[in-house]
Amino acid sequence: MKLPGVVIPLSVRGFDSLSDVFDVELEGSLVSSVHASDTPSAISGMLLPALADLHVHIDKTHVVDETGACDGDLFKAIDLMASHRARWTAASIAPRMQLALTEAHACGTRALRTHLDWPQRQPPAALQAFLQMRNAWRDRLVLQCVSLTPLDVFDADDPVASADANAIAAAVAELNRGCDRSRGESAVLGCFVYRNARLQDKLRQVFDLALRHGLDLDFHVDEGLDPQACGLAAIAECTLLYGYQGRVTCGHACSLSMQPHALALRTLQLCARAGLHLVSLPSTNLYLQGAWDKTPVERGITLLTEADQWGVPVSIATDNVADGFYPYGSYDLLDNFALGVQVGHLSPAEHWLHSVCTHPARAMGLPWDGRIAPGCPADLLVLAARSRFELLTARGRRRQVIRNGRVLPAAF
Repeated sequence: MKLPGVVIPLSVRGFDSLSDVFDVELEGSLVSSVHASDTPSAISGMLLPALADLHVHIDKTHVVDETGACDGDLFKAIDLMASHRARWTAASIAPRMQLALTEAHACGTRALRTHLDWPQRQPPAALQAFLQMRNAWRDRLVLQCVSLTPLDVFDADDPVASADANAIAAAVAELNRGCDRSRGESAVLGCFVYRNARLQDKLRQVFDLALRHGLDLDFHVDEGLDPQACGLAAIAECTLLYGYQGRVTCGHACSLSMQPHALALRTLQLCARAGLHLVSLPSTNLYLQGAWDKTPVERGITLLTEADQWGVPVSIATDNVADGFYPYGSYDLLDNFALGVQVGHLSPAEHWLHSVCTHPARAMGLPWDGRIAPGCPADLLVLAARSRFELLTARGRRRQVIRNGRVLPAAF
């Protein structure tokens, strides 16, 4: 198959060239050649690698008609979903997960990392449904899971909580042993961190367990607008203390945007030293953060430009879809990318494509880093967009999805 006259943005190239427009050949399931186009003015579209979504919640998805929406109240959302979760079974969760994965795959996503609510030692019903999905989708999507547990469970001074934490970490380690690492599957230890008492003590318990079981870490951190929330900096300090550089992902970090600029920059410098990966969730955080009784000024978006300037790798991800936390949305990652670019004033837009392609691929430890080059997998998107400006339009995001060198039936 030949893809003539396609723009390949510099941020997703795995080769050097002074050209911007290329003719690409596919042979079987691989890209066989990439050559500068002889007719660079005849642009047919933009070529991207298939996408990687680093932060989703497919256990919660598509329940908003039953739970209602939280209208910007994070802790109301937590309560709404906890009440609904009490009725979950693997049989009731699986169809919702199936719907989410079907949409993501059709939109061009090749890998997802989903958080699964895991508040106590007993593995959640969602885990059984997730394992069913992982097996059913193995030839189409790489699926990773993260245990999402309140940080207060990791309290070494509370025997009951500590026993739960140990059991959760051991269970995640057992899941990891069942993953096909050659495909990029993994199970990750995670928790929710926001204004916790004895923060450092509890974080050290998390890192102790991760180190003992050889687990990567993924945190929901500082998901609010309290400038006193300092979980991100504390996680960076623990990462350096435990030598865990490159193995820690932090999502949200909304409070960073509310802190004095000098303090926020010191935190980002610490994150860079610690090799943290930062994930922005623009749709959910725009909905959850800021005032609801008047037009909100605070956006709840973390400091994307500053993080990039300090060398902290940044991803943009989907987060919640049609649940108590965020009642809208879809699993079209390019929609969230377009939203993030606009609310974060990220320019030029194509520079930030690494946030949905190569950066999340690296954070997830996928076998392919997501850079397009001869010999890479022919898992690609051909967008109608011919420029950075069209990339942010609905027409420009119309796409042809290619997986294993074959064009998928059009989803929209």
